[in-house]
Amino acid sequence: MSAWIPGGALASSIEITAATVQRGDVIQLGGHACRVGDLFQLSRGAKQLVFESGELLTMHVRTRFVAVRVLRRR
Repeated sequence: MSAWIPGGALASSIEITAATVQRGDVIQLGGHACRVGDLFQLSRGAKQLVFESGELLTMHVRTRFVAVRVLRRR
């Protein structure tokens, strides 16, 4: 599903993995929307996500989430 948001951007729900997660992705965890502020590569393809709230989450190679990604128009 995609939706236009103010400012000419497009928001869409996508499935993300450790290989495809990006800064700015919004993941719903425990009923809270968490925006990825930074991420670090770990061993065996895992990534550690640092959310803007300061919380940490480790995504392993087989972890999958549905996230909202905002695509800005150029």
